[in-house]
Amino acid sequence: MSVTSGVSTGDTAEQQTQASAPERKRGASLHRGEGRRGIYLVAPTIILLAAVIGYPVVKAIVMSFQKDPGLDKATGMFVSGGNAGFSNYTHWILQRCGTASCPPGTLGAEFWDSVGTTFMFTLATVVIEVLLGMWMAVVMNRAFRGRGLLRASVLVPWAIPTAITAKLWYFIFAYDGIANRVLHTHILWTGGEWASRFAIIIADVWKTTPFIALLILAGLQVIPAETYEAARVDGANSWQRFTKVTLPLVRPALMVAILFRVLDALRIYDLPAILTGGGGGTGHATTTLSILVVDQIRGGFNSAAALSTLTFLLIFLVAFIFVKFLGAHVVQTQQRQQKGTI
Repeated sequence: MSVTSGVSTGDTAEQQTQASAPERKRGASLHRGEGRRGIYLVAPTIILLAAVIGYPVVKAIVMSFQKDPGLDKATGMFVSGGNAGFSNYTHWILQRCGTASCPPGTLGAEFWDSVGTTFMFTLATVVIEVLLGMWMAVVMNRAFRGRGLLRASVLVPWAIPTAITAKLWYFIFAYDGIANRVLHTHILWTGGEWASRFAIIIADVWKTTPFIALLILAGLQVIPAETYEAARVDGANSWQRFTKVTLPLVRPALMVAILFRVLDALRIYDLPAILTGGGGGTGHATTTLSILVVDQIRGGFNSAAALSTLTFLLIFLVAFIFVKFLGAHVVQTQQRQQKGTI
């Protein structure tokens, strides 16, 4: 009896294996067909991105290795530039001449000053915006009457175009504007070295903090309410619930918000260009890398292409560091949380 049942069981397993083999083949072929279909659907978008993004980047790199056209001192004729090698890059990195020619024995500092100014704006604005955005997101995540109206009103500064925002704050920070009248001061907000920098930081924080708050709020919305209830039952106070529950669970959204804002702040152009004209103080206190690129275009496209390539590489390096280290940390945190839940 047992032998018969064992044989029948073996036959049944073999029959099931034979029956499932064609199904696996059909499934594999179906997946291969879907993969090819997916490639065909994505190909137009990839081609469009290569034309819109790839070609300008490659063209700028090619131009950066060519000399700017100019007048031949011997003949007085306008001649093409020709091959420049790495001279356009050393012009910015080693000589540090900026947009003007270097007098003998002197070194300009426009490039590295612009790098320092750009990173200063990025660090100051992102830190303040993250702190304020987190606070605003926590407040907007609570249930109270008028929450929808508050969320809509908070997003108004972010919805205003940057050029209009810069002009608005330009009138606020005028010598006889609202800021000096309210503070009873006589500060040259758009002319002083540090005053102009503070003006740009204040204007940028006012405009972009709602963007950070919106992304963090999206992360807070997916945190289950039962998690906070369990923390309360365990005796955790408000600060412990924020540090032990909210921050770890909202970290992926927070990292994405910081990454977007850092990349955006490193490319800042319109706000300082309109608010202070890229000057302030000694004339270059608010000159960012993007402003320096636009100024250099008036002096030579190929040299400006080298400067824009350096700016691109700098921003790419910062993005790589964020994705490589902070992004991996977020993924590992999520994996540990999923294993703990299972």
